[in-house]
Amino acid sequence: MRIHRLTAFHVPIALRRPVRHASHERSANETLIVRCVLDDGSTGWGEGLPRTYVTGESIESAWRQLEQTRFSPLCDASFDSPAAAAAAIDTFPLAAVPPDSGVIPRECFGNAVRCALELAILDAACRSVGIPLGSLIRQLPQSKAFADCREEVFYSGAITSESPRKQWLSALKMRLFRFRQVKVKVGATGIADVDCLRRVRRVVGYSVDLRLDANEAWHCEELQHRLAPLLPFRPSCLEQPVPHAETPGLATVRSQLPVPIMLDESLCCKADAQRAIAGGWCDAFNIRLSKCGGLVRSLELVQLAREAGLFCQLGCQVGETGILSAAGRHFACHVPDLRYVEGSFDRFLVRDSLVEPDITFHWSGRGPRLHGNGLGIAVNECRVRELAVRTMDVFVRDRS
Repeated sequence: MRIHRLTAFHVPIALRRPVRHASHERSANETLIVRCVLDDGSTGWGEGLPRTYVTGESIESAWRQLEQTRFSPLCDASFDSPAAAAAAIDTFPLAAVPPDSGVIPRECFGNAVRCALELAILDAACRSVGIPLGSLIRQLPQSKAFADCREEVFYSGAITSESPRKQWLSALKMRLFRFRQVKVKVGATGIADVDCLRRVRRVVGYSVDLRLDANEAWHCEELQHRLAPLLPFRPSCLEQPVPHAETPGLATVRSQLPVPIMLDESLCCKADAQRAIAGGWCDAFNIRLSKCGGLVRSLELVQLAREAGLFCQLGCQVGETGILSAAGRHFACHVPDLRYVEGSFDRFLVRDSLVEPDITFHWSGRGPRLHGNGLGIAVNECRVRELAVRTMDVFVRDRS
């Protein structure tokens, strides 16, 4: 199999409601969608969501990277299997472009672009040989030691930084939907965290696993003070409590905290993981496909975490479309021992559905395994092109 065409789309995706946390508030996404067509006509789709405050990427820097990358070495290669295609994409160098002005570059720069490219090519490759993406996961060397298959996963709910009334309504939805796990955003300016957690616990009860996400809101020297009044509400985990630059300080305070610490914004690539493990900075990794560079590199992070005795969460990008949601579903159904799973909020959060069937989670957060070839979804190309504000063929093979 060989790549015939790669096309990139810049697609603004509106959200049904604004989503706020300590680091950011958004009502829309500037989404990068990639379409791959192989020589045999098999077509695949991928998605990446650039986040300046996470990987340093914006949609503008992602577009520049695509424009300046020389794709011929990858697209001129012939792959005898989806696994071979995955290996080639993992080592394929993207153009070294600078981030936007004022943005500090990190090793994970370009991960959203890589994720979109990888998923598009692997979706097409799996369709070409007639297998689901989950079957490919079990074949990859990064996951052979632990990959398994389960027929369903259960997603957790989320309560963002909202007014007291909206906190109560969100908690009521969590209870009525019978979520087993709920994540609450804390640390946002103007939000009383103790009052929020009291409200949430009164509604959902104490049988629900409740965890906290501070989105870099606090500092190491104040962590004990900030966390102490929240402990009566029995949080099971605290995600990214301090800014990325301060994560080394967690090595000192972590032993003094009675809840596990999870890294998110500070866990985007292999180098991040290795530093965190060596320094003893955390107990868990939040792995999100877009910020971590796609399927293969995310599996590598799971492998590192398991070897170090850390647990993992599969996270999601706020407002991702069904393309990333489908990839996350395959990942969650084939990677065992994920303590928490996030995503598949599709129809509850995204205004424009781009895929069929609807893969939004069901009652109690249930998400059944996808059985179709590739991602197991059909992307509405007409709708993608209608919404796109920019389109670019980054590679087209000359058939002459």
